[in-house]
Amino acid sequence: MTREIIVHAAAEETWVALLEDRVLVELYVEQETCQRLVGNIYKGRVENVLPGMQAAFVNIGLERNAFLFVADAVPRRQPAVPEEEDPVPVAGLNIRDVLQEGQEVVVQVAKEPIGGKGARVTTHLTLPGRNLVLMPQVDYVGVSRRIEDEKERERLRAAARKLKPEGMGLIVRTAAEGIGEEDLAQDLEFLLKLWREVEGRIEKASAPALVYRDLDLVYRIMRDLFTADVDRFVVDNREVYERALELMDLMSPELKNRVVYFDPREDILQVYGLEADLEKAFRRKVWLKCGGYIVIDQTEALTAIDVNTGKYVGTTSLAETVLKTNLEAAEEIARQLRLRNIGGIIVIDFIDMSDPAAQAQVLAALEEHLKRDRVKAHVLGLTKLGLVEMTRKKVRRALDSVFLKPCPYCEGRGKIPSEETVSLKVRREIRRLLAREKVAALLVEVHPSVAAVLIGPGGAGLEALERELKIPVLVRGVEAFHSTAFSLKPFNSREEMLAAALPVREGQVLVVRVEEQHLTNPRDGIARVEGFVIDIEGGARLVGETVRVEITKLTRTYAKARLLARAK
Repeated sequence: MTREIIVHAAAEETWVALLEDRVLVELYVEQETCQRLVGNIYKGRVENVLPGMQAAFVNIGLERNAFLFVADAVPRRQPAVPEEEDPVPVAGLNIRDVLQEGQEVVVQVAKEPIGGKGARVTTHLTLPGRNLVLMPQVDYVGVSRRIEDEKERERLRAAARKLKPEGMGLIVRTAAEGIGEEDLAQDLEFLLKLWREVEGRIEKASAPALVYRDLDLVYRIMRDLFTADVDRFVVDNREVYERALELMDLMSPELKNRVVYFDPREDILQVYGLEADLEKAFRRKVWLKCGGYIVIDQTEALTAIDVNTGKYVGTTSLAETVLKTNLEAAEEIARQLRLRNIGGIIVIDFIDMSDPAAQAQVLAALEEHLKRDRVKAHVLGLTKLGLVEMTRKKVRRALDSVFLKPCPYCEGRGKIPSEETVSLKVRREIRRLLAREKVAALLVEVHPSVAAVLIGPGGAGLEALERELKIPVLVRGVEAFHSTAFSLKPFNSREEMLAAALPVREGQVLVVRVEEQHLTNPRDGIARVEGFVIDIEGGARLVGETVRVEITKLTRTYAKARLLARAK
């Protein structure tokens, strides 16, 4: 199997895609407007202690208080890390035995905020490196369960015990398989230095405060995913490419030659079909190679997946047709769970099979394909109704929650791309347009809600876009547009663009109604033509009246006008 990691790094977003035999199986996205929280360490203050829920709410400085469960607030015999089994929760303890209102506590985000829920946090801090995870408050040594060779497990466990600082714990990660003690020691040295810095910030900070931010997406991917079984690490940003080479010099020099620079003029998202794959990941129906299909429905409580034969009629018998469809579905379901990052309870309705051997074969295939998934998943077996029950750990936000929002047109029963998602797509299309042809000025027409995102507070977003593109850009909000629609219109000059885009021109005489007083120039009045603002000098005293004005100055966002007379 060929495995590739594809990185698209732009100023406002970063995509990291994991491909297996050129098929997208995992996608990680960080947007400038939505930063990842998992792994961050905060000094917080306990706001509420709830014995009935055996939990507490902790103010860590975010919009919503974080949730701290009792099992995450007391010392463990074993740590909870992604590559180890979760420990049995401590029984018999009341949350009030551990926490009090007003108490300061150092916590780490374990799960992102989802929906209306705040982040889930833990007091069991971990600092992951490439080969080791340092647990500063747990005296414990463990080895990843994904390392199956017992001799290798014992070798690594002995090396970790030898290196382990007194009173601290270490987990040997999967990436450490086959490496020497010297590399482990180098990793530990880096983690101890990092922990000393975090301790210093904890000592000085006043709650609530962020004391450690987890590393950026590209670094985390290089640390956690870029291992010897990855054939290529492709990057379309020169600065990120150079940093990746530096990081591999430190982490795994033998993999440095697999880091490849991709010319951004070629458009990496289109070459690898990532945008098209992303759009497919939001569809309910997913077609299988044989002609069958699966339907994925996500609710707040669980995810239901239905398998159908569709166009596939088989060649020999009904049993063979059903088995082939179910086996293909098992592989595709495992891929979709990874790609969409679906967590929680999952119920799969495979096509009915009367043969127990065929049922066992499909379950075994599902479990085999799930082994590629780094997120812990458990297949619980068949229910009495013939449904397959399984669970997958919720670690990060589902993919659709990153790109989509509840649809305002159907009162939240469906989802559409958010304003941020549409604005990012517009930016990508602008870059593609400028790569294809020479453009002197550009008019961008979008829905007003998307225009607000593109322009940004005080016009900062538009100014940044113009600096990048080195041409004048006018963003125009069009009420008649669907929230996902947009139009790009190139022009030969700025003047030509303004003439086509603006509803008024300098020297023009208009009859308008003064709607309101100017907020920052209280002597002036405001009128509008097709939503375009007309600032009328000395017009504040005429609010509510119809007047004749002459346009004296024109900008991209408003016009100045002088009062001629009241209209009759």
